[in-house]
Amino acid sequence: MKKIVIVLASFAVLGSLASCDKYLDVKNPNNQTTYDFGYTESDLQEALIACYNRIRLEGTFARVGYTLDAVRGDEVWNASQQWYLPYDNLNSSGQIDIGDQWPWRDNFHVVNRCNLVLSRIETAELTGTNVQRIEGEARFLRALAYYTLATYYQEVPLFTDYAQYSSIESMYAENVSQDLVFDQVEDDLKRAIDLLPTRDAGGEWAKGRATQGAAAGYLARAYMFRHKYSEALDLLKGIINGEYGHYELTKDYGDNFREGSTYENNVESLFEVQFLDYGMGGSDEEWTPVNISSNATQGHAVESNYGSQELGSWGDLAASPWLYNLFKAERCTDGTLDPRLYWTIVTYEPEYSAYTGTTNAGYPNGGDPRSNVVYQKEITYTPRCNNAQGGMSIAKFTNARNNLYSSIVTGLHCGVNLRLMRFSDVLLRAAECENEISGPTQQAIDWINEVRTRAGLAKLQLSDFAGNADKLFEQIANVERPKEFGCENGRGIDLIRWGFFYDAGRLAQISQHSCFMLDTAEGSPVSTQELTTATASDYSYKYFTAGHEYFPIFQGTRNANKNIHGNSANNNYDNSPDFIAKYGKVHPVTSL
Repeated sequence: MKKIVIVLASFAVLGSLASCDKYLDVKNPNNQTTYDFGYTESDLQEALIACYNRIRLEGTFARVGYTLDAVRGDEVWNASQQWYLPYDNLNSSGQIDIGDQWPWRDNFHVVNRCNLVLSRIETAELTGTNVQRIEGEARFLRALAYYTLATYYQEVPLFTDYAQYSSIESMYAENVSQDLVFDQVEDDLKRAIDLLPTRDAGGEWAKGRATQGAAAGYLARAYMFRHKYSEALDLLKGIINGEYGHYELTKDYGDNFREGSTYENNVESLFEVQFLDYGMGGSDEEWTPVNISSNATQGHAVESNYGSQELGSWGDLAASPWLYNLFKAERCTDGTLDPRLYWTIVTYEPEYSAYTGTTNAGYPNGGDPRSNVVYQKEITYTPRCNNAQGGMSIAKFTNARNNLYSSIVTGLHCGVNLRLMRFSDVLLRAAECENEISGPTQQAIDWINEVRTRAGLAKLQLSDFAGNADKLFEQIANVERPKEFGCENGRGIDLIRWGFFYDAGRLAQISQHSCFMLDTAEGSPVSTQELTTATASDYSYKYFTAGHEYFPIFQGTRNANKNIHGNSANNNYDNSPDFIAKYGKVHPVTSL
């Protein structure tokens, strides 16, 4: 009897254990891992949103990643003489987080998330229109990240399969040539064009998302970086002719820099980074990838760098006197100032009262439509960008002309969407390609004149250039593009693709463009005088070291991954011979 009791008791214990095991097998749906997530369309939609989320980090486009290229250009200088200084001077040692690491880190976050999405689609063999769109968007975002990485760091590792992260050996990949990275960018964008709808076909879905037009525009940019002008021109003509959706210039240039649904994702925008309107986000500032908060502000801090320190910003970056005087050199046909000056640089111009309704230099009269508060900041002088160093602050993508709040709130709070590519860029790039292929033509002039007419300037005449391709290039590179895109992301990339760092005449020219005057006496008027390298306090490229047109790869990254070799900036390698061998001579400096 005792044996029977023992046996029955044993069965009871085993049964209870089996019962417990059954309950323990239940999965918690709120505790998913990368091993079981991403195999359904709904999962992939969520993962795709996470991909978009990473392009609004500080290292991508929320501050540093956006402004690093601007300060690398010749129309922006470092007013604080502290932050960004090694990138203004183009001589970083590779030991600084801000530029040597942050864009690298955050753009690879975009790559990694896109790779998860793309690998899951392939593994699960998912199909359908929605899945095609997801794949197209992920390919566009991965291409955007690699385009940025290649134009910032020259040579970077290539990760195109999520399985590469499964082992230390494959994860610690070496960096490959810039051409191989651009090959991948081009492949992704070609595929994205095939998979994505036009903005018109996408309807409400397309607002803020990658579309055919965005992919075609960035593919043209990639082609032009490698001087594939014929391929780029075909794409640009397609965009102009509406093959990838309808785009046109907004009537008001300023609509490209205003906040709110009335202006953002407008008819001119091919792609922009989405930020929540001022005051509409949470309270947590998501500066780095490790800060993943459901209560994030979801704004950007570009204004914190661009704005005037007098009005609350950090006063780090200022517009060059060259750009200011370029605007002042040519009046509109009605005698007024080029309206793009108003939206680009915060200066006091007495005549603004005639056509803006205010004499204010900083924050115009107006108010917050959400609170009916009217701000009356009567400023009758040009505010200093930096209290200690002077300089003219930058208006683009800030509240300086939006007038939604009375003073700058530093940090990730500005809600103006960053328009990364606009239709005006398509027109001027098409004119540039046409000139490279055929020299000055009436078609090239017509495309340029569309942009000039919107600004109210007189039309160019083909006879002005008399078959001189160098002269028309000069007009595009050093008049039309800086006035249309001054202080935006992209000028530094242009200087590299044009070879301006590889020609003595061009380097001297952009050195003069970058001249600035330090106004160390607080309260003194902001200097707007035209400068030369002899009369300026300093200029950005005075300290330029060969190879540093690219940013060095962070030494800490190289220490962690021994397979990564240094780029031209790490090794002070002169890229001039390679550029000339591939693309020929640089356009010489030509008088207009």
